[in-house]
Amino acid sequence: MEGSDEDEPAGTSSQSDQHMTTTSRHHFGNARDSGDAFSITIIESMKEDYGLFVWPCSVVLAEYVWQQRSRFLGASVVELGAGTSLPGLVAAKLGSDVTLTDNAVRLEVLDNMRRVCDLNELKCEVLGLTWGMWDAAVFNLKPKIILGADVLYDTNGRICCTCLFFSINKLRYNVDTCSGG
Repeated sequence: MEGSDEDEPAGTSSQSDQHMTTTSRHHFGNARDSGDAFSITIIESMKEDYGLFVWPCSVVLAEYVWQQRSRFLGASVVELGAGTSLPGLVAAKLGSDVTLTDNAVRLEVLDNMRRVCDLNELKCEVLGLTWGMWDAAVFNLKPKIILGADVLYDTNGRICCTCLFFSINKLRYNVDTCSGG
């Protein structure tokens, strides 16, 4: 990744919404060395709210996806707690079938995910997924790869994330991966 986080003002969304938005551009590969280099543009909100700005761990995971790009070609990928969706968008750019998820009640975050997909001309499924809430959409996910950057920031989420991970794997492989009393 070269020269990431090049900020460009994007304006504000409304008169009543007094927070600043910006875009950041994240570059992957080197256009001089290969023809497969690209960049992803992310719309960020600078108000202090989860899911609306790029976390450092997201940049690291996106770089990992780029470095492991051969694994992502044609793979079914789910990004948990995607927020601004940088790792999932990199996977989509590499040819993955991507579902981006975040908290179902955070409509502003889900709308921003759709906007960054459109901005980058990528087709990703956007799904509201709240820890501990089980519906048909969750059980229809059958990813080959699950991405998550900074999704374990509170102890309640950690328990639900583990349950979700084991539930998805149980459905995918028809193996009981959970045991206990």
